[in-house]
Amino acid sequence: MGVSNKNAQDNIQPKGNKKPLQVLHISKKDTHKIDNAQTNSQEEIKKEDMAIKPQIIKNDSAKEIEDNIENIKDLDISQQNLTQQNLNRPLNFSELNTDFQLERTVDEFDFDESAFLEALNANEPIGATGETISGKVIAIESDGLYVDIGGKAPGYMPKKECGLGVITNFKEKFSIGLEMEVLVIKEQNADGMVTVSARALILRQSWEKVSSFAKNGELIDVLINGFNRGGLTCDVDGLRGFIPRSQLEDGQDYQSFVGKTIKVAFLEVNPESRKLVLSEKKASLVSKLTSLELGQLIEGEVLAVKPYGFFIDLGGASGLLHQSSLTNGSIRSLREVFREGEIIKALISEIDLEKGRIGLNTALLENSAGELIIDKQKVMQEATERALKTKALFDKKEQDK
Repeated sequence: MGVSNKNAQDNIQPKGNKKPLQVLHISKKDTHKIDNAQTNSQEEIKKEDMAIKPQIIKNDSAKEIEDNIENIKDLDISQQNLTQQNLNRPLNFSELNTDFQLERTVDEFDFDESAFLEALNANEPIGATGETISGKVIAIESDGLYVDIGGKAPGYMPKKECGLGVITNFKEKFSIGLEMEVLVIKEQNADGMVTVSARALILRQSWEKVSSFAKNGELIDVLINGFNRGGLTCDVDGLRGFIPRSQLEDGQDYQSFVGKTIKVAFLEVNPESRKLVLSEKKASLVSKLTSLELGQLIEGEVLAVKPYGFFIDLGGASGLLHQSSLTNGSIRSLREVFREGEIIKALISEIDLEKGRIGLNTALLENSAGELIIDKQKVMQEATERALKTKALFDKKEQDK
C-alpha cells in the first residue's frame, strides 16, 4: 500500500511559465443569491412588457369587417341546409327579381376610331415620287415658286423645273393663283414639303405620246437641229431624237440636212434610258405598208431562202413567208417549194407597222393539204380566184381587233 501525501499537489511544480488553473469556489449561499437576482429581473421584464403592450382599438372599419364575416358564416350555414333537390334543379334566371344594368362611362382615355382615322388622314403625306398633282401658285421667289398641293406644307418648284428650256420672263409667266399640274420628283422633307416639277411632267407626257406613235406605226416630221459623227439630232416634243446615218435615204452628205424637215418613223423608244432613235428609211417603208391591207394578194421575187422561210421583195419592202405558213403538207426542204429569184404570189397575213414587218401566207391558197408541193403551178395560176374565198376570213380577223 502506498502512502498518500496530502501535500503532493503542493509539491507539483508547473512546467515552464504556465500558471496553474484556478478553481472558483461558489457556496450555496452565493448560488441562492444569483437565482433570486435572475428571478427578480425576469419579473421586472414581464411587468415592462405588460406596460408596453398596445391596446387594440376597434374602429368602425374593423367592426364592419367583423359583421361581414359573420354574414358570410350565416350564408354558409344557410347554403348547407339546401336539400339535394334544390341543388339538382337548374337555375332559372327569370325567377330572379334583380335587374342587372351594364353601364359604360366615357372618359378622356376612351378610344375613338373615327377620330383616330380622321387624324391619320389629316397627317397623311401628300405627294409620293412620280405622282401627278394639281396645284395653285401661292408664292414666287427669285429661285423658284411655291405651289399649294393640298398638303400640310406647299410644294416647292425650283426655277429650272418650271418648264423646258430657259425661261426669261419667269415672274410674268407664273402669277399668283395660277393653276397647274405638277409631278412630284422628291418626297417630303422634315418640314413636310415636297419638290415638284412642271418640266418632268411635260417630258413624261412626251414619252407617253411618242410611245403611242411608235406602237401605231405613225410617222412624224422633225426639224434637224444638229449633227455628230454618227448621225443627226432633232427635237421631238422636248425630247432629243437621234437619226443614225445608216437610217437616212442618202447618208453621204448628211450634214446638209441641218435646218431641214424630214419624215421619220420610230426605231426605238425607251423612256428608262431616254433613248429615242428615228429612221427615214423606215418611214419610207411604213408609207408603203399603209397602202397594204390584210388578205391582199401580192406578187414578188424570192430574195433569200432561210432555214425558217423566204424573204419576198414587194417593191421597196420585204415580206416574210414563214415555213409554218407555206403549206399544210409535210416538206423535207424549203428549196423543193421555191428558189431564189422565183416570182411567186402570196396573201398578206400580218402587217406590223411598229416593226415594219409584213407576214405572208401561201397555205391558205391550197384546196387540199400539200397541194403546193404536188402542183405548185396550178396553185399560182388560180391564186387570184382562191384569194377571194379567203377575204371573209381576213375581214373577220380585222373586226376582232
